[in-house]
Amino acid sequence: MWTRHAWACATKASGLQNANKGAELKIAFLGTPAFAVPTLEKILESGHRVEAVITQPDRPKGRAQDLAESSVKQAATRLGLAVHQPERVRKPEVVEFLGGLRLDAMVVVGYGQIIPQSIIDLVPLGIINVHASLLPKYRGAAPIQWAIANGETITGLTTMRIDAGLDTGDMLLKWESAIGPEETAPELSDRLAIAGAELLVQTLEGLASGTIDPISQDHSQATLAPILKKEDGLIDWSWRAAKIHDRSRGFQPWPGLYSIFRTQQFQIWKCHTSAETTSAAPGTLLPGKRSLAVACGDGSVLDLIEVQLEGRKRVAIDAFVNGQRLLDNERFTGGSRL
Repeated sequence: MWTRHAWACATKASGLQNANKGAELKIAFLGTPAFAVPTLEKILESGHRVEAVITQPDRPKGRAQDLAESSVKQAATRLGLAVHQPERVRKPEVVEFLGGLRLDAMVVVGYGQIIPQSIIDLVPLGIINVHASLLPKYRGAAPIQWAIANGETITGLTTMRIDAGLDTGDMLLKWESAIGPEETAPELSDRLAIAGAELLVQTLEGLASGTIDPISQDHSQATLAPILKKEDGLIDWSWRAAKIHDRSRGFQPWPGLYSIFRTQQFQIWKCHTSAETTSAAPGTLLPGKRSLAVACGDGSVLDLIEVQLEGRKRVAIDAFVNGQRLLDNERFTGGSRL
């Protein structure tokens, strides 16, 4: 169990507990990914009225490119909520529709479109966002992934009022948690999704009762967490083993962590830092009888646990070693074939 606590940015909160139910609020929910589903469910459980769910249009997915519904659409349908999927939320007809609902607040969790000022101005309590970092650190699309990849040991959640900037709005409540030394991005995301639902409901109650005083972010302390690109997963073996290990945890399930082995992409799904050191050049393979390690920067060593060679199945490292004739001083190479 990791340490966790919640606090108001200007008014002390009582911890991450279910908020006392107050006045019923009329809310529109804007969200798309699975991360947003617990928040939608918690809003309903807390007695508020979700007048509309706005999510991204169905998109082609998989090899067959069949249209797939978002996780939020699937949840909203199951919950009997009205679902709307505009291509652009800023279109006048969408703004007019939302204005006609006479909402108290809107909630945004991973919606995937920038909310225009014309919509921000519609609701008296504001548009409340659950962001998966301790703002102003890790503004952007991938805060969970970059926090782990950068070796952070503490992260958390921030609820904020959306403004016209990128995660620059006034902060409302925060919740903090340690990151486990082996915790991956999907595992941390699952934890934060549940905690974020509780924090959002607590935020709505605090705003309705006037017990939260929003506070501006210190923009000079901001860091960015940009959307991930395939090349972010390419390993530089001059990095220390600990950095490579952190990136392997942060970049699951995509883009993953990969290098080049004999001209083929070599995916590293699981690895550990080793207590051993080496004088071998970074990227040099250090095979054992049923194991494989790699020389990294500053003499550090990375133990490989689960790997996948291009075109083959994901396997434990002993199966890979048994299936290869590894050469003396063989090295992984840089560059990508993608």
